[in-house]
Amino acid sequence: MGCRGLFVGGTDTAVGKTYVSCQILAQLHRLGRKAGAYKPACSGAIFSESGQGHWEDIDRLSAWVNPAVPDERICPQRFLAPLAPPRAARLEGRDVDLSKLHEGLAWWKTQVDWLVIEGAGGLLSPLHKTAAVADLAAAWGFPLLIVARAGLGTLNHTLMSIEVAEARGLRVAGVILNPSSGNDDMETIQYNLEDLQSRTPVPVLGCLPWGSEEFDIAWSELFDFSTGAV
Repeated sequence: MGCRGLFVGGTDTAVGKTYVSCQILAQLHRLGRKAGAYKPACSGAIFSESGQGHWEDIDRLSAWVNPAVPDERICPQRFLAPLAPPRAARLEGRDVDLSKLHEGLAWWKTQVDWLVIEGAGGLLSPLHKTAAVADLAAAWGFPLLIVARAGLGTLNHTLMSIEVAEARGLRVAGVILNPSSGNDDMETIQYNLEDLQSRTPVPVLGCLPWGSEEFDIAWSELFDFSTGAV
């Protein structure tokens, strides 16, 4: 069948895409799948006392792949400033190299039978001077998983993200809500789950509980959906 996988996108930045991506990778490892992690572009470095920059998202994703795989394979385009990649690149006198993003995906497709791809920011966040995250996801053809905040405001953001995805021809595998803190009101979260389920035919797979590794998420339904080979 070729490489299977998911493109993990979000309704915004810092909604938990990396956390959800790592949980998917953990589930795939438990199932004995040979899985890889790919984040085409990343910005916002964290600096050590020695001045060495690293990227937290890449550090977390790399824990779930072969230790021999260098960071350049997990994320071929890395920039320092905490801005959208095209702007962060421009501040360094660089451009996002679209060919490197495509080449990085092509390499992973020869290495694993399951690939988790994580976007940067929301679906309309710029990833290249001529393309947004959603454009790249559509070009690559993997089903899209939307990660959304669990609390107030998520109905608007999630439904708009679904519309954007469908307008670009993306197959939406589902929506997962992720609390932004342990203070989110559980009653509000339950209402949001119910209201999303009533307003979209896209599967709303559940909400990740804050501070727990016990997930009531339909992982098997998500994996069964992700049959697209590209």
